[in-house]
Amino acid sequence: MKKVMISVAPVAATDPLINPRAIARDVIECWKNGAAMVHLHVRDLCGRLTPDLSLLEETVDYIRAESDIIVEVSTGGVSGLTIEERCQPCYAPFVEATSLNVGSVNLGEAVYQNPIKDVRYCVEQIINNHKIPEVEVFEVGMIHTTRQLSEQFNFVKPILFAIVLGHEGAMPRNVAALSTMIAGVYENFPNREDVLWGITEAHREDFELVKTALDLGASTVRIGFEDSNYLRPGVQVDNNAVIVKEVADILRKKQMAPMTPDEARAMLHIPPLAGRKG
Repeated sequence: MKKVMISVAPVAATDPLINPRAIARDVIECWKNGAAMVHLHVRDLCGRLTPDLSLLEETVDYIRAESDIIVEVSTGGVSGLTIEERCQPCYAPFVEATSLNVGSVNLGEAVYQNPIKDVRYCVEQIINNHKIPEVEVFEVGMIHTTRQLSEQFNFVKPILFAIVLGHEGAMPRNVAALSTMIAGVYENFPNREDVLWGITEAHREDFELVKTALDLGASTVRIGFEDSNYLRPGVQVDNNAVIVKEVADILRKKQMAPMTPDEARAMLHIPPLAGRKG
């Protein structure tokens, strides 16, 4: 039976209040429902991106009290932070994986800036501090850039790509765009054992594209309030665990199953929780 990693990104970028206990409770319920990874950003009490990891560490402490879910922290997000500030999660011992953004892109009215000099710096910090990157790709050119980076740096294989669809100004959320991105992954990495890919659908209203991605070979699915709080068209929910359960049920209907955190760690070559490097 094929197993798929469910990743939950539980905090909306528009959330005006960061409550570590509330986030942790939601994440623990997501873990119980089948999530193997949580994707978090470093935010202050008002939801603004910050290099100060205090609230993040408090949140993770609450999560770790009851869950072995993989902790992934973003090195990105639209902000005025320097690349040095954005890379602070790379040095935290409680962080197991990080996002990696390899190019600039329009996201609605904002410009998400990732100059290649900053990208190389970020890759160095991720690799030197033994974190596992998830490469978020918004355009096909970013996949090609990742191939070039993999020729310069010692990435742990397989490299995990998050195919991000649905942001205004980037690849749309439709089957044609998904197919184009998958083709780009395999064209740049013809040895399929070197790569894994999954889907992140911004502004998702249903699960039809997620289902298609699973049929086409996705190894991961990311859902959560950072991307959408819709369970189905016209139906929004107030907790992430409901959405995780929906994805887990979809997997089972397709004769698949959610990965446990330890199975996902093995897939991505993340050290076991008790023995990971800081």
